[in-house]
Amino acid sequence: MTSESVARTVARDRRPGEGGPASARRYVNLWTEAEALGPERVSAFVLILRTRGCYWADLKGCSMCGYAKDTLGRSATPEELAEQLARAVDRYRGEPYVKLYTSGSFLDDREVDPASREAIVAAFSGRARRLLVETLPEFATPERLEPLRRAFAGELEIALGLESTDPGVLARLVHKNAPPSEYLAAADRIRARGLRAKAYLLLKPPYLTEAEAADDVVRSVEVAAPHFDALSINPVHIQNGTVVEWLYHRRRYRPPWLWSLVDALARGATLRGDARLVSFPTAGGLPRGPHNCGRCDRDVLRAIETASLDQAFDGLEGLDCGCRAEWETTRRLEPLGVEA
Repeated sequence: MTSESVARTVARDRRPGEGGPASARRYVNLWTEAEALGPERVSAFVLILRTRGCYWADLKGCSMCGYAKDTLGRSATPEELAEQLARAVDRYRGEPYVKLYTSGSFLDDREVDPASREAIVAAFSGRARRLLVETLPEFATPERLEPLRRAFAGELEIALGLESTDPGVLARLVHKNAPPSEYLAAADRIRARGLRAKAYLLLKPPYLTEAEAADDVVRSVEVAAPHFDALSINPVHIQNGTVVEWLYHRRRYRPPWLWSLVDALARGATLRGDARLVSFPTAGGLPRGPHNCGRCDRDVLRAIETASLDQAFDGLEGLDCGCRAEWETTRRLEPLGVEA
């Protein structure tokens, strides 16, 4: 099968059937995690609302994204969203950083209607100091941003899944719906309204070698930094029902080494300008997530988190393990099609 046919088959198979009223009134998940507001370490409240999810996932979808499985399969009604919010707010304990996700675009009217968007944001106004939502670039318009800016008395942060500033990588390997230029322009629009812009950058899209992947994300840090307030390097983890999983089961993909992430952060830190550079790997140390040999993973992940929270990357230079030599050998031999 070609990459194109695999992508379309996966997109067709991953969308769930339409959810009933019971599931529509329950959010997907919530938790708290470590974060930072400037130099201050804080706790972040993370909420995933159950909506119809990303429209692009229905058409083709991104090669590494399996979040469609957590969606409702239809648009949620305002009443259903209100009940999800009420249940979540009942568990909110005043965390200063709030992150709201919808497995898609919070600013897409098909996922969250305008009135519900304002109500959701307003529920945390005066309580949280910063609130983050995600969107595709075409929805980051003044007409959709301005009501949220008025509804939230604090810092509003809009995150964009840029993934790579290389047009070829973005279109052919990640399967994004828009070129990098549209993401950069959306970030400029967001910041022009006094809001914060954050970019997600992908480490190791499929079909790139380990060295190519690290180089791509470092170049993306340099290009994106002038347009964003924060850059998050997200190493691929293997989600169910994705092109990446299809390749993984055929031994044609390995999640990135944590050493590649350490390398990307160390090099990216010198190119980030005034932007924050962070990484909080999902499934770190697990076989389907970014990992090394297993012996050093915990220490390396702890150092990555500390560097991200404190914006101090010098500590990454002292990390070492016997498996680092295997990683370096992999980087040399992989372009030749030879396994280390």
